[in-house]
Amino acid sequence: VNILKDPPEIPPPSEKDWPKEDEDFFLLDPDRKRDVLPQPVRMISKLVMQVFESAMEIIERREMLREAQKRKVQPKKCFPTAEFQVTERANCLAVSGKHIFVGLSVGLAAFNTCDFKDVCAWDAAKTEICAIHASDLGNECHVLLAVDEMGLAWLFCFHKESFLLVKILNEVEDISQRSTCVEVVLSLGGDYAGILLQGNMKAWLEIYQLPKDSWLTEMEKNARAAEELACSERESSCSSEVGTFLLQERRVSATQADIKLDPPVLLLTVRPPKPITGTSFNGPLEALKAVDDGSTLGLGYDHLIKDSQWELQEAIFRSTYQEYLEAEGVTTEEIPRHATFHFLLPSRILMEPEMKVQPDIPVGIGVHWDGNHNFCLYLLNSSPKEKADSDLKPDVVWPCAAPIACSAVSSCSRYLALAGEDATITIWDKHLGYPLSVTAILEERFIRSIHFL
Repeated sequence: VNILKDPPEIPPPSEKDWPKEDEDFFLLDPDRKRDVLPQPVRMISKLVMQVFESAMEIIERREMLREAQKRKVQPKKCFPTAEFQVTERANCLAVSGKHIFVGLSVGLAAFNTCDFKDVCAWDAAKTEICAIHASDLGNECHVLLAVDEMGLAWLFCFHKESFLLVKILNEVEDISQRSTCVEVVLSLGGDYAGILLQGNMKAWLEIYQLPKDSWLTEMEKNARAAEELACSERESSCSSEVGTFLLQERRVSATQADIKLDPPVLLLTVRPPKPITGTSFNGPLEALKAVDDGSTLGLGYDHLIKDSQWELQEAIFRSTYQEYLEAEGVTTEEIPRHATFHFLLPSRILMEPEMKVQPDIPVGIGVHWDGNHNFCLYLLNSSPKEKADSDLKPDVVWPCAAPIACSAVSSCSRYLALAGEDATITIWDKHLGYPLSVTAILEERFIRSIHFL
């Protein structure tokens, strides 16, 4: 047995005996612990952290967008309540009263807004209708103005489930002389119709008065005749009910086919303004006499500037701004081929002292041609001498500082908005004849359309 003489002693502490791992545990940066890992493991860890941070950013962004969307006013979603089927391709449609008129690839179709059922169709000419306008005449009668693919303007009268062709407004015997209709407008109530025609490098505007009173009278006569015929057939016929119905339907159709409606009356032919040239007057007295004879101020024709003065002014202008003209290119003034026109209700400007008018029937039209500074007003009840004049002059001219780009008339026909090519919008009070406001849009902007809400 080995017996120790002295009791065991505990050795004193020493720094050499401290473990290395415990020593560095509280001295190292926690983020640098990954540095001791092998290179592939560190790369994977870094990619995972980047993916996690990107995912959190996307989640936060989507949460912010969702909260912003909740704070916005949500629009009301509207779903169709009914639908109607057409047999051919539909190109355009118009609503008048309780009917919807659709322009098809082979004609016209009418639908009832109450039950959305097909009322009738017209495909006699097998022509494609590209544009259509309709207006309610009252007594279940509607007027339709349609334009086909060849540029022909078709005038129809729709009455009690039947289309009646009144006239093709621009139809001519010689096809080479045919003009193309590019725009049609119907006045509210169907009293007047206007069509813009182009042909042989020219353009002009034709305004027609529609004899709707005679149309309504003729329709009433036809309806009474059809009812009397049906009553007489029911009383005198002794055949079966089916035979009676077929005979009645055949007689009524034949009566409707024999209706002859009065054609529209051409009131005005408005042509684009001609370029301003040298004066044809020999002196100031002759120019003043022309103004007294009815010439309109504002067009720029009644002046005393000679051709030589125009040429001298043009030469001075070109020599002064030669570098700018070369940069932008020289443009020559051309006769415009497109116009925008509106039917206007009575106002102080368009009413003469002894004129008898109705507040809901137009008394004039407002026209402006592309690239022109003037908005011209024409009276619809002009004298016969003015009707026959090929160069009809406007009754009122509103000049603008810049060429007119587009225009709009309010539903009450009192306010007129003119937008110039310089991005300036002017609101006119047509009853009083002065501007209410002028608004300038940002530079380098071109206004293509304007509307009243």
